[in-house]
Amino acid sequence: MPNPTERVAIFIDGSNLYHGLKEFRGNANVNFELFCNYLLKGRRLTRIYYYNAPKILKENPSGYAAQQKFFTRIKKIPFLELKLGRLVIRKGIPIEKGVDVLITVDMIRYARNNAYDTAILVSGDGDFAPALEFLKDFGKHIENAYFSKGRSFNLENHSDRFINLDNLPWNKIV
Repeated sequence: MPNPTERVAIFIDGSNLYHGLKEFRGNANVNFELFCNYLLKGRRLTRIYYYNAPKILKENPSGYAAQQKFFTRIKKIPFLELKLGRLVIRKGIPIEKGVDVLITVDMIRYARNNAYDTAILVSGDGDFAPALEFLKDFGKHIENAYFSKGRSFNLENHSDRFINLDNLPWNKIV
């Protein structure tokens, strides 16, 4: 049964979610307010943190413009903070830098400040597993939300609960 006094912070690895959505649904269209409400399940939202890296304008002008429109749109969502890493080009391939560190530092910072009771990490990246285990030392509950096909069993094993995104009513959250 949901606890309406339980404070929940949602940490979204934007690029990871984007690729998971593309693979699972064929597109990445999602209404983030509705999506987060499904994750909350009647609990109290403290804040949504959405992490990504901006595309490089001169490398991909149309992709950059589309992404900037997306960023403008999600910044209007109440209680959502957009946090950006950076992209670097290595051998012609754009590589996201700094995003995982931003997520980890924020999860720990807000746990230390007692800003949430439960953290929901939306990512399939197993590199977060040690950070999740560390957060439990603060007495925090940890949930991992991702698609079954791309989930990390290491991440799932370090979480208190796994939320299978395959089971969400996606036709209602676009």
